[in-house]
Amino acid sequence: QVQLVESGGGLAQAGGSLRLSCTTSGRTASSYTMGWFRQAPGKEREFVASISYSGASTLYSDSVKGRFTISRDNAKNTMYLQMNNLKPEDTAVYYCAARLSGLAVKAESFNYWGQGTQVTVSS
Repeated sequence: QVQLVESGGGLAQAGGSLRLSCTTSGRTASSYTMGWFRQAPGKEREFVASISYSGASTLYSDSVKGRFTISRDNAKNTMYLQMNNLKPEDTAVYYCAARLSGLAVKAESFNYWGQGTQVTVSS
């Protein structure tokens, strides 16, 4: 079992930056593939980025590629999402998620979820 807690959301202007953190606790948290998803009002939850347990491999959605960077520090049991050049369409609740197997992009492939953190980007 692993527990996930997101932090770092808030309000930013278009073109600005925010960094989200996801702190994990529980057994062998560093063994989990981690991911970020987001959900805007009235829309389905969508994949943002995923990172392997070692941090060596990453995946990004086309909508954030080149603007967002996913990383992790297993010594601190923390995963990050650095978000640069934010756009109003990035406004959503951002969730971190974990799974024991390899990289994935489907929400249903992840077994553990945080409670979410709101990111709002103003134009």
